Amino acid sequence: MTAPGAAPAGLPANLCSPREVSAFLKARGLRPSKALGQNFLVDRNVLSIIVRAADLPPGAPVVEVGAGLGVLTGALLEAGARVAAVEKDPPLQDVLAERFAGEPAFTLVRGDALKTDWNAVASLFPGVPDAASRWRLVSNLPYSVGSRVVVDAALADNPPERMTLLLQKEVCARFAAPEGSPERGAASVWLQRLYDVATVRDVPGSCFVPRPEVVSSVLVLSRHGRHPLDPAADAVFRALSKAAFLHRRKQLAASLRDAGPLSRPPDFVREALRGAGAPETARPGELSVAQWIAFSARWR
Repeated sequence: MTAPGAAPAGLPANLCSPREVSAFLKARGLRPSKALGQNFLVDRNVLSIIVRAADLPPGAPVVEVGAGLGVLTGALLEAGARVAAVEKDPPLQDVLAERFAGEPAFTLVRGDALKTDWNAVASLFPGVPDAASRWRLVSNLPYSVGSRVVVDAALADNPPERMTLLLQKEVCARFAAPEGSPERGAASVWLQRLYDVATVRDVPGSCFVPRPEVVSSVLVLSRHGRHPLDPAADAVFRALSKAAFLHRRKQLAASLRDAGPLSRPPDFVREALRGAGAPETARPGELSVAQWIAFSARWR
């Protein structure tokens, strides 16, 4: 059995060496796909920061999306996690299968993360007690699907207990944006209802092969449970905030006057804002999560 993170014959011994990774990709005829957002992390310090920020208990069930060449996969296994690695690209699936052949704590999921049934994550960790409630998402997410993966996982029936992610800096800023911030959007509100969201550090393009033109950040989302909603209330909360942020620069009293089935007269909206402790002139990005919950409750 190959030790976690060790390299069988033909694979680069040091996945944090840009030279070795580039040579390996060339030798295998692998060209990182811009369409799939493939940028391989090759910085050992950043790798260590991600694993520390993941705060993994022994045997933690971890889903990794876009496992690539397995540099983060190996570090997670070495930290004692059980890893289900989701990889869409067939040549990289083969690399992962070769690298972690015989590793009992590793499961290769050959498929598209956008088609993953996040409500069935526990099936990836047979024999792990309470996997549905304590699984974690730890990933260097492909740029092309990062936002969608985070939101889809968070809105599952049993969302991850903690997410530790490497994403574009601008995406991290949106997810962590507080009320009043120009970056705040519907996804900010949805994620912050469930998670404390914090940026750990920025990561320059020089830490990847190939080098991206954008700066990335390490982001941690820790589930808090402060704003529980039943399914019906959550559906209204999300639908209303989504409709409102389509016109983020408009006052809510104006934008929700013409919001399809959610439309309400301006006087109704202003009264609902007062009841939520928000100004009558508020725009979508000015409401806190608690205010959004109180505001959307009036629609029920």
